[in-house]
Amino acid sequence: MNFSFSDDQLLVRDTARQLLADQCPPSLLRAHTDDITAARPLWEHLSDFVPLGIGPLVDLCVFMEELGRVAAPVPFFATACLYAPVLEAVGEHDLDAVLDGHASGTVALAGADGVWHPNAETRKTFVPDAASVDLVAAIAADGAVTLLASPPAQRIETIDTTRCLYDVETAVPGTSAGTISRAALDAVLARATVALAAEMVGTARRLLDMTIAYAKDRIQFDVPIGSFQAVQHKLADMSLDVERAWSAVYYAAMAIDAEDDDRDRAVHVAKAAAGEAAKRAAKDGIQIHGGVGFTMEHDLHLFLRRAFGAEALLGTTGWHHDRLADLLI
Repeated sequence: MNFSFSDDQLLVRDTARQLLADQCPPSLLRAHTDDITAARPLWEHLSDFVPLGIGPLVDLCVFMEELGRVAAPVPFFATACLYAPVLEAVGEHDLDAVLDGHASGTVALAGADGVWHPNAETRKTFVPDAASVDLVAAIAADGAVTLLASPPAQRIETIDTTRCLYDVETAVPGTSAGTISRAALDAVLARATVALAAEMVGTARRLLDMTIAYAKDRIQFDVPIGSFQAVQHKLADMSLDVERAWSAVYYAAMAIDAEDDDRDRAVHVAKAAAGEAAKRAAKDGIQIHGGVGFTMEHDLHLFLRRAFGAEALLGTTGWHHDRLADLLI
């Protein structure tokens, strides 16, 4: 069986890579730190790709990997991976405006415990990009979905400045969009988890590439530090983790697309593997960079922040390991 990307998937990857190379340099990430509106021009380009969010998951993962590689500070994950699939599940007519790139949104679900499951709490936590989107889809304990325009939101201070998270008060007037079943919501979250894992693989690969380049250029004792065996071992371990995570992510995406019986387990493996790869790439990357890696002037910290931020979203590595244990024991 041929598991290579199709011509269309390669086109998506290459188009995204070229667009993001031109429109999302590290300087944009720095500008976004001070002003979240700085990335609006980039979002105008990327909103054309929102339909990927309700198409084959493998296609979406190809695109998300490229977004992770540049740590794009746009509400694509919130809109394409969360909001659009929820609207599709409840049959909301406003979905057309989202797919056309004319509207954006996010989902408010997690309660005070931070776990993404239905609950009766009206103050939702860890809502991605709530202040940057047009509407927030608040999901109640019974699955009722209410669309809120500019609800009260308080930004949560996190390590990642490229994806802003908010506490959102949902006990405000809104428009009922219908009810999403628990099975449909679980399916949305499974897809979003794998898409986020694909993004993390892209970020981990960017950290790996930056670290390899630095190891080739940094001279110590008249030789590149990449010639030292200890550094080589770290780079090799980083590379193995990234490739392992890449395989786990696309296996999970194919399992979901095929509605395979192994898809629930595969989702947890993908997020856990991506989390391990991202954390190793961040920790060993900054160690190999040495002192310069800790400076704000160096670009490494921009991707290190995205790696740790994404690892904690939709379940940490440890949380997904626990869910795997529940499935296996």
